[in-house]
Amino acid sequence: MRIVQLAGFYGPASGGLRTTVDALGRGYVAAGHERVLVVPGGGYGLQRTAVDGLRLTVPGVPVGGGYRLVLAPPVLRGLRALLGRLGPDVVEVSDKLTLVHAARRARARGVRTVLLSHERLDAILAPRVPAVLPLGRAADAWNRRLAGAFDAVVAASAFSCAEFARVGAPALHRVALGVDLQVFHPAAGGAAVQGGRPAPAGGNAEVRLVYAGRLSAEKCPQLLPETLRVLRRWGVAARLDVLGDGPERARLRRGAAGLPVRFHGHVNDRRVVAAVTAAADVALAPCPVEAFGLSVLEALACGTPVVTADRGAAQELLAPGAGLAVPASAEAMAAAVVSLTAQSRERRRAAARARAEEFPWARTVAGLLAVHAGTG
Repeated sequence: MRIVQLAGFYGPASGGLRTTVDALGRGYVAAGHERVLVVPGGGYGLQRTAVDGLRLTVPGVPVGGGYRLVLAPPVLRGLRALLGRLGPDVVEVSDKLTLVHAARRARARGVRTVLLSHERLDAILAPRVPAVLPLGRAADAWNRRLAGAFDAVVAASAFSCAEFARVGAPALHRVALGVDLQVFHPAAGGAAVQGGRPAPAGGNAEVRLVYAGRLSAEKCPQLLPETLRVLRRWGVAARLDVLGDGPERARLRRGAAGLPVRFHGHVNDRRVVAAVTAAADVALAPCPVEAFGLSVLEALACGTPVVTADRGAAQELLAPGAGLAVPASAEAMAAAVVSLTAQSRERRRAAARARAEEFPWARTVAGLLAVHAGTG
């Protein structure tokens, strides 16, 4: 198959979306398919590698946060013409807004179209719109249009599937995402972390916490320093590494004043992310609206148990001994950290790793290829 991936919000700091699109693309190439990725950038560009296939860049309009979107009418018309010239068997879209029309045109020409839902629309918009607005009805109306515009919709979790099931999407598929089990591994932690400090031994009283993700309102990052403050008030010698950036960073820094928190900013090197995560005792994932929880899965692969919110999709990734799902409050998360670290370090790390090994990217690629072929 020739699979054309269209991805908006694909940039240097795209996090889970970029990780997913790239992992799928490499999997398609490895399985013998032709992969073409089309993304917005500063201008037109072309890059081809044996591992990743072909990547085409088209002009995008900056929209903040390092992201660009295909918004200009001439570029959208050119994109539709480009799809005609590429002659894809499948168009896979990772954008619920700007690239839908291009996919609709491809479908009208008989090309199979598949939407990858990377976020739950009502959940991601809730912190950004006034509570008096009928967000649920608006999200349902848009999702009905999306479901009608594509041959198939793919979501990664029960939580993410729910918004499309609610509107009766006729071809809804659940395909869990994966994790790079070689990069994210318990052995990744060690002397390279924190300026040469080794990972804590089982008897070390210090508890090292880690958070990896975007610092935006829907992720509830304010709970990170609040949880740390509660732990230290309880006499727990805890410290926190924050991997990520976003609009809440300045406020988060103010909230963490006087606390042992290290802000790493956005980290491009996945091996550095793995090293910091594997050296931690517990990862925090307070976001109650995660559509999947890729950073949670990466922490588990590093042998690091996770405290998640008891709402959203991240809790679906947990298994006995590998973490706890609790209400999104500082006290509840702190109590969960205490509970997890009271268990055998070896046992909790083994449980976390074993759970992550159920999610290789190869399984995700196989699931998507079945959807693309119409057999999933």
